[in-house]
Amino acid sequence: MTELFAICATYEIDDGDARGFVLARLDDDGNKKPWPILITRQANNFHGFENACPHEGARLDTYPGEFFDKEGNFLTCGRHGAKFDPDTGACFIGPCKGKALTPIQIVIDDGDVCLLDVPLAEEDGLDVEDPNEMPEVLITGD
Repeated sequence: MTELFAICATYEIDDGDARGFVLARLDDDGNKKPWPILITRQANNFHGFENACPHEGARLDTYPGEFFDKEGNFLTCGRHGAKFDPDTGACFIGPCKGKALTPIQIVIDDGDVCLLDVPLAEEDGLDVEDPNEMPEVLITGD
């Protein structure tokens, strides 16, 4: 059975822009680890990628939320200046030319941008010592 996890509403990402999120993902040993991702939007086309430059694994956004070059055409690594196609994630300029951002499978469901079949860490609040304390947040916007 396919599992969807809503990341945000489509209207929360402007046309020609990108938005970053940090999720809690389970590794192979079942431990939680941060998983930065980004979602791009060009008209009604949305694409998802891991927010990690293939050159050294650094996040693309040196400053939170800044993914595009000055002209607003290409995703850019804030650390090394590599440029990526916002639709395919392919790098065409920079030290990782010929490589690509790792894509993540997303779908649009009833106006929401959703992840498809990704094992995320879930917090149900049952392990919280103080019942009035909020459980850990799984998703954060940059």
